[in-house]
Amino acid sequence: MKNSKPSFEIIEPSFGSSFYYSKYEENLNNKAHVWHYHPEIEMVFINGGTGKRQIGSHVSYYTDGDLILIGSNLPHCGFTDTNTGNKNETVIQMKPDFLGSSFLELQEIKCISDLFDKARGGIAFGPETKKTVGRQIEMMDNQQPFERLLTLLNILKELDSSGDYKILNASGFAMEMQLQDNDRINMVFNYIKDHFQEELNLMVIAEMASMTVPSFCRYFKKITKKTLTQFVNEYRIVHASKLLAEKQISIANICYESGFNNFSHFNKLFKEFTGKSASQYRKELKSVFK
Repeated sequence: MKNSKPSFEIIEPSFGSSFYYSKYEENLNNKAHVWHYHPEIEMVFINGGTGKRQIGSHVSYYTDGDLILIGSNLPHCGFTDTNTGNKNETVIQMKPDFLGSSFLELQEIKCISDLFDKARGGIAFGPETKKTVGRQIEMMDNQQPFERLLTLLNILKELDSSGDYKILNASGFAMEMQLQDNDRINMVFNYIKDHFQEELNLMVIAEMASMTVPSFCRYFKKITKKTLTQFVNEYRIVHASKLLAEKQISIANICYESGFNNFSHFNKLFKEFTGKSASQYRKELKSVFK
């Protein structure tokens, strides 16, 4: 089994700064296929394009770029690859107390602490916030460290006051995870990521986690708020959504390439998950990107 352990990423702040900032042209961020986690809170702005979000136990498909905030130690994959079609991707990473714990206790800064707390489940922001904040994030590329810090504080305040967002993981997801849970659940996520196109064996996955099948099922449901079958099916549907946008192949082939071996079951689950049939989904995507 490859990639059985999650990657713990060590992050150094940018030179002369208290946080890390990097802007990547197109798909040059090389973490797209690696499950990783770190104590730093991560903000990612993807300018244009379509791709897959894999954050904690949540999987979904984004269109026309993305703006997300990922809490401390919340496992995730990268968000761009050679098929995304984005113009660029900007990543900002900061320790929860990057300005000092006493600074974050100031009444004027309380909103940032509240935002970081909300980010424990991962936050995806909607089109209006993505548009206004995305411009500010990209402006930081040409700013000096002090000006860049002020811009970041303004961005964090704006994100906290935005009503245009969605929490990606069920309430309590991150808070229930201890360090050993993080390693164990990431090992399972890695296995699913590498083998979702195959028939998965529950006993093999339970053994990998050093548990009996009943214990593993209870554990997985407690951590992710989903059964293993639900999680794997959602992962496969999101992969199918990505293929529908990126590949001009038949929907039947997409069904089988996504790990489903029953076409009618695939159609039923796809409609339950997205609210529309696979053919309708592809048709609507084509009209958006004409």
